[in-house]
Amino acid sequence: MKRRHWLVGTLALGAGAAWAREELGTASASSAPPTAWRWQDLDWADPARQRPVPVRLYLPADAAPEGLPLVVFSHGIGGSRRGYSYLGQHLASQGLAALHVQHVGSDRALWSGNVFSLVGRLQAAAQTAEARARALDVRFALDQLQRERPGLVDASRIAMAGHSYGANTCLLVAGAAIPGEAPLTDPRIRAAVFISAPPLHGVPEPEQALAAIRLPTLHVTATDDVIRVPGYTSVAAERVALFEATGSAVKGLAVFEGGSHSVFTDRAGTGGPVANPRIKRATKELVADFVQGQFAGDAAPRLAHWHQRHQGLLARWVPPSA
Repeated sequence: MKRRHWLVGTLALGAGAAWAREELGTASASSAPPTAWRWQDLDWADPARQRPVPVRLYLPADAAPEGLPLVVFSHGIGGSRRGYSYLGQHLASQGLAALHVQHVGSDRALWSGNVFSLVGRLQAAAQTAEARARALDVRFALDQLQRERPGLVDASRIAMAGHSYGANTCLLVAGAAIPGEAPLTDPRIRAAVFISAPPLHGVPEPEQALAAIRLPTLHVTATDDVIRVPGYTSVAAERVALFEATGSAVKGLAVFEGGSHSVFTDRAGTGGPVANPRIKRATKELVADFVQGQFAGDAAPRLAHWHQRHQGLLARWVPPSA
């Protein structure tokens, strides 16, 4: 197979040192009471691929542990199951389960080792093999959860979300069709949320690949959601273009004013000390309302109320509608 970068470009991955260490920050927008959620770390491994698949499972603290809607979450480059805790905690506090999958080929271990070989490690994480492995991590994690905890999740109410490289993983699982590659779509996923999704670099006819997505989708970005390193820049307009190319009949777009690419991680302060917690709060509420609305059939009033609460933060809002 020809080595190529399907997703985020190599130089974009090099920017990971600036934004992806989400565990180093504090989830300043985590306003859910500690009693509203609980979590458990599970150290799974896929024997077929000989690949560890660690996960963190967030659950409502006092809800009956059965028949829950589920959001599977995929982290950005250099992240882990511990990241994006503000989102997992909030989803669980709203009665959903959240399964945060760690991708060992592109996780926080990238930051360990010789600093002079960091670029090589980032380049390896951008290759086709790791992009495919991430999508297969999601499939295995869902299989394993259903094996170990049968009845915990309502199989008809499963959604997926991801940030940055994780958003690209989400694109693949949601149905993006990469020419010449076996499909990685998981039909159990019924809705998808793409947060700060970079363009599909290296993919022939990316618009056609995105047009194959048919699930209800939500796209989230910010006007200052910029990836910038020497020789490579990806701007927020590319996130909007990706939204426009997605084939979903039901799709929505939220563009926050200001912010940054890493404002959606657990890092505090990035994007501004005032804007950061506000954008996090609006994002976690938006994801919960979108997913619950899709499953309950009341997305329009839920999201209208969300927009009313947070419209002062938005540069653009396209409500999901057919």
